Amino acid sequence: MITMTEIAKLTGVSQPTVSRVLNGNQAVNPEIRERVLSCVKEHGYQPNVMAQSLAGSKTHLIGVILTDISNAFFADLVKYIEQEAGRSGYRLILFNTNYDPEQEQKCLEVVQRYRVDGLIVVPAQEETSGWKALIRSIHIPVVVITRYAKGLDCVYTDHREAGFRVGCHLQEQGCESYIFFGNKADKKYEGFAEFLEGLDPVFRNRFTNIITKDSTAIEKELETHLKKYPGRTGIFAYNDRRALQFLGILQKMGVEVPGRAALVGFDNTYMCEYLYPTLSSVSQPNEAMAVKAFKLLLHKIEQPEDSHVEDWPMEAELIPRESSLIYR
Repeated sequence: MITMTEIAKLTGVSQPTVSRVLNGNQAVNPEIRERVLSCVKEHGYQPNVMAQSLAGSKTHLIGVILTDISNAFFADLVKYIEQEAGRSGYRLILFNTNYDPEQEQKCLEVVQRYRVDGLIVVPAQEETSGWKALIRSIHIPVVVITRYAKGLDCVYTDHREAGFRVGCHLQEQGCESYIFFGNKADKKYEGFAEFLEGLDPVFRNRFTNIITKDSTAIEKELETHLKKYPGRTGIFAYNDRRALQFLGILQKMGVEVPGRAALVGFDNTYMCEYLYPTLSSVSQPNEAMAVKAFKLLLHKIEQPEDSHVEDWPMEAELIPRESSLIYR
């Protein structure tokens, strides 16, 4: 592969001049710029990104850390981030943590080694002081996406408010008992429980929290709940992937959806419209979040002296479909 020094020899200019041309310096003589760029194109020159970063130049690389790359919602989110980044000449390095804090820390170490210009992250543990200290220690601009992280730049939907809406929807659809499929530390659960407790302070007497992802264990807990509470059950799953798992278990058990059980997912991924019954879900504005997150990150990369923290909430929308609508 041809080097910058070799390009300088071939074009009869100095290596610093070649560097200025490649970095877009407009002070270079147009004739010289054209000569250098023609040579670069002819020989297929590719810049050494790591060498640039060691020299203090921008790498035009953005790190993106996700919690679950197998979730279709995150695949869409990355697509939109990549599109927006490409418009500004940036490329992505993608990492997956699988909700594992130790894996997340390893990803951050790799991010530092690649000397990316900035980082967009879906955190696994955004509320812990240790995580925030770790994020600040990498000394590059960081934007948190899809989650609220106090004290850090973040673009997100209010999961608590979305959970509140789901509780309201299921109650309006005649549900008499409730299941939350996910962790109680989830903001979605907090909003869900807040609405139901406001409606009925003892709603927990008719509530089951299912955490396990094992289908056999889920089936046993679900069977216990349905025997204990004969009325219509409202089920809220923390994402569409788990809602799909729950739907399959209900169908295997012969539980009618939406008659005996009403089901709502989260993320409104493409599969919601192709299931039977179609799946009610909470839609997040993933394209708008991606665009805003990158633009905010780019601003912090280009204006490192700006220490103002941006807290940018966006609104989620509940999309009711056949899986939860009993009254039509």
